[in-house]
Amino acid sequence: MDIDTVRTAASDEAAERRREQRGWYFYDWACSVYSTSVLTVFLGPYLTSVAKRAADADGYVHPLGIPVRAGSFFAYSVSLSVIVAVLVMPLVGAAADRSGRKKPLLGAAAYVGAAATAAMFFLGGDRYLLGGALLIVANAAQSVAMMLYNSYLPQIAPPEERDAVSSRGWAFGYAAGSLVLVVNLVLYLAHDSFGVSESMAVRICLASAGLWWGGFTLIPLLRLRDRPAAAREATALPDPADHTDETVRTAPGLRQLAATVRDMRRHPLTLSFLLAYLIYNDGIQTVISQASVYGSEELGLGQSTLIGAVLLVQVLAVAGALGMGRLARTYGAKRTILGSLAAWTLTLGAGYFLPAGAPVGFFLLAAAIGLVLGGSQALSRSLFSHLVPPGKEAEYFSAYEMSDRGMSWLGPLLFGVTYQLTGSYRDAIISLVVFFVVGFLLLVRVPVRQAIGDAGNPVPEKI
Repeated sequence: MDIDTVRTAASDEAAERRREQRGWYFYDWACSVYSTSVLTVFLGPYLTSVAKRAADADGYVHPLGIPVRAGSFFAYSVSLSVIVAVLVMPLVGAAADRSGRKKPLLGAAAYVGAAATAAMFFLGGDRYLLGGALLIVANAAQSVAMMLYNSYLPQIAPPEERDAVSSRGWAFGYAAGSLVLVVNLVLYLAHDSFGVSESMAVRICLASAGLWWGGFTLIPLLRLRDRPAAAREATALPDPADHTDETVRTAPGLRQLAATVRDMRRHPLTLSFLLAYLIYNDGIQTVISQASVYGSEELGLGQSTLIGAVLLVQVLAVAGALGMGRLARTYGAKRTILGSLAAWTLTLGAGYFLPAGAPVGFFLLAAAIGLVLGGSQALSRSLFSHLVPPGKEAEYFSAYEMSDRGMSWLGPLLFGVTYQLTGSYRDAIISLVVFFVVGFLLLVRVPVRQAIGDAGNPVPEKI
């Protein structure tokens, strides 16, 4: 084979890889509107109002005969969706790795979630049970689909491209979330001008997120391709004769999760990174979820200011993801993540001293969060992808996704306990610094080059 033929083949391979990467970006573009418009902004308050309309005189609803305060129904539904996802993700991840057929599973999960989200249009009156069921299905399906989506990263990007590709994916997602949220807020705030009620406007916003999700999912499904299942180390399932844990032994999802965790113990440095990520990501997720509470309750800011801050975070997260991706080319992903954790710590320190009733300071805080948010998440994903043994991408990313979505409970607990003990949201917000400090210290101790080699992967020049 002559040199020209080799160059042509290499050029064609690079072009095909870039085409597949562009298709991969579009799944983040498709699904991120669910996280932004549905979960973050509209569904919680609306489903709570629906539950309150269905409540008895004491303010309780009774799903399956269980008394639940109407104001807690949304939170309990989200928690139940996480439990469903934790049971399903390990099974789907293992099936995807063993069969090599990730694309049909990704399509199935995405369209189940998109259909459930679009069906939220029918949440009128007092149909709180329908709302809870659709939320559980949509949220669990989103987690499964994101696990499969993330597991494509090691297959579509060589080690030297992975930070940039992951960062672009996050940037696409934040860009879509910003765009759709702006359109939804125009409809919601000016619903009278459009001749629709406030309730109808919210239902249209919810359904539009599902239609957007389903429509743009076609692009990655057309461009991504399945690959033959790679040779993989054996992962032993728990012995059915082992009676040490009856719950794990009888629940297939928990059995597979236990097998995955057992297998990860053979790669302790991968597990060490996942522990560091679990801790600092818990801090990130808590800041995102509690910042609006801090702004409204401690700083006395109005709803319009808080919504504007959410939009600012979304817009600047695009620039932050891309900018930190460029920094990683020079300094490596690990150092860049460590720098972002230091920036998170300084941001929380600045937030502690914000004066009440000063929206400018809160917008500056939101800007700082936006600039480090996307990059922290994108580079964590790409760094973890180097630590996954070949042939186990979906299985290991199911554990990663559970760290991202299912384990972020300690931060809100610390936030709530600190406020309960001190009566100060300032003390509560500054208490979250511990997650970034501990996560920083744990990540510093992970020798990522050795971890990548131990996982059986090539070590990039910059990592």
